Amino acid sequence: MDLSTNYLGINLKNPLVVSSSKITKEFESIKFCAEMGAGAIVTKSIFEEQLLVDSTRLKDQDPKYHYFPEAIQHLQKHSTEFGMKKLLDLIADVKAKLDIPVIASINCVTDSEWTNYASKFEEAGADAIELNIAIIPFDKYTTCTEINDRYCDIFKSVKKNVNIPVSIKLGSYFTNIIGMAHKLDKQGVDGLVLFNRFYRPDINIETEEIIKTNILSGPTEATRTLRWVALLANKVNCDISAGTGIHTHTGVIKQLLAGANTTQLCSTLFQNGISYLETILFEMERWMKRKGYNSISDFQGNIQKKYGTDINKFERIQFLSKDI
Repeated sequence: MDLSTNYLGINLKNPLVVSSSKITKEFESIKFCAEMGAGAIVTKSIFEEQLLVDSTRLKDQDPKYHYFPEAIQHLQKHSTEFGMKKLLDLIADVKAKLDIPVIASINCVTDSEWTNYASKFEEAGADAIELNIAIIPFDKYTTCTEINDRYCDIFKSVKKNVNIPVSIKLGSYFTNIIGMAHKLDKQGVDGLVLFNRFYRPDINIETEEIIKTNILSGPTEATRTLRWVALLANKVNCDISAGTGIHTHTGVIKQLLAGANTTQLCSTLFQNGISYLETILFEMERWMKRKGYNSISDFQGNIQKKYGTDINKFERIQFLSKDI
């Protein structure tokens, strides 16, 4: 049974990509992912805020920083080098000792000079870069156009410094997701990851404090991704990786049927263990055998082929009265 697929120009032995998380932060857990059959891994995101020390916060903590700005520059440089070294060492170690594609992830919000570090990922052996961009307008002045342009600016700043593929992990909070995807596709992005699952603050009504909850996704969340994968597949030149809410072989197969090149797994591995990768692969093969499929390409995008222009059923957003 051939489970291989191609993503970002990289040949993967299967479409199961372990997404950015604590699992992909350490060598030993990445090694276990490889042993359990993962097709690729995305390193835990290094956040732009980790690379650049918040100078305003430092000034608030100690007045001396107002008079010695060079101290802030020194700390910024040290923070950048330390954070980068850990990630670069991890990438080099994995590529030297394991046979698994590595996609380096950066969480970024600007196209600042630090994007030049992208070339160091390539030098360390990364097979591709995933830009985990999360720009949410929490003020009334930022326009949709400004946000969209910032995504493109970040991509172009990184792309000009590397020769390896660059993908972008998007959130679902866009006025026009289709338009944003086509804009990035036109800029030459190699892949889109749909979607970024953002931190969800909550409130404890007893303590009246802000808390974090719903850290892990649930299977029902996958349908949001499924809609946009189906509407974008074969409409853009770049590859599509589906993420969020994919917990079982059923979830993986649905996204592939909709046209995704790969699926990204995270929450299910925290809940069921990294070894669950083997179960998903086994169940995928059983399903393929039962359906008479010999390879992923035999059924990838079948929903597109079956429904044609009728794929627009995914555009429906309201329930009919008989539904609920």
